[in-house]
Amino acid sequence: MKNSREFLEHRGLPGRDLNDCPASIKRFPDGGQYRFEIPSTEGPRVLSAVLSEADDRRVPVHRVSQGSGIMLMTDAEISEMLEIGRKAGIEVNLFIGPRATFDIGAQAFSAAGRTLGLALRGADQLVFAMEDVKRAVRLGLRSVLVSDIGILQIVGNMRAAGDLPVDLVIKTSVMMAPTNPASARILELLGANTINIPSDLTIPQIAAIRTAIDAPIDFYVEAPDNIGGFIRYYEIPDLIRVASPIYLKFGLRNAPDVYPSGTHIESTVIALSRERVRRAEMALEIIKRYCPEAAMSPVKTRSLGIPAVV
Repeated sequence: MKNSREFLEHRGLPGRDLNDCPASIKRFPDGGQYRFEIPSTEGPRVLSAVLSEADDRRVPVHRVSQGSGIMLMTDAEISEMLEIGRKAGIEVNLFIGPRATFDIGAQAFSAAGRTLGLALRGADQLVFAMEDVKRAVRLGLRSVLVSDIGILQIVGNMRAAGDLPVDLVIKTSVMMAPTNPASARILELLGANTINIPSDLTIPQIAAIRTAIDAPIDFYVEAPDNIGGFIRYYEIPDLIRVASPIYLKFGLRNAPDVYPSGTHIESTVIALSRERVRRAEMALEIIKRYCPEAAMSPVKTRSLGIPAVV
């Protein structure tokens, strides 16, 4: 295996998983090692509930992300959500485009086809996704969530060409999560600013990915059931030490899949989001107990994709 390991190392990639788990010296631009993200924040009412719960529990929130998609929100709902995020000084991240699971094809639901994840099917869906991005950006959005490698490249190209704002944050979904350093680097090279890796990787495997990329890592400390249901709160100190800069995300076990969301299940989604904030409070207590020296990014920090005034 020596030649293969050397081949990777000559290209700046680790030749093995880093079993010594070295501490990362990489940081967010503000010097922080970690930030908190509340996922599945589906609309303005849910965002208000998240911020209310976070205030009650004294939990800092840096980013919220939404999963149902821009296409399933009205302009008024997007604008209201962005205004709430702007006033709170947090990053609001919205999912773009349709996806394989919304389309007429059945392969994405088959046992062999699940690797399609939330990919875009065909050229038309690429165009629909581009329209999603342009619409939301016009309303002030500055952070988008992608689940397809093609639209990742296209949005990155549009940003580089000046067709999208230079400060637009491109976040990759856990549904296209890279499982090795080379895959993670490809996403970064295509324009990803923040990369969601799988929650079932070992600490040495995560350390290897960190050496290959500079982009922040997004990580479900508690993963929803449909992506494995892992619960890794006691590993938070190691995750911060090895994977910094890292967004700690809080999914929920034993919770329904709410995508696509809407007003018909809004009370359920609000309850789930309040519980995610409670999970974040548990994580904060773990950090204070076991690694109080870890540096959290300040809230309202400038490097967040905070919605713009339009």
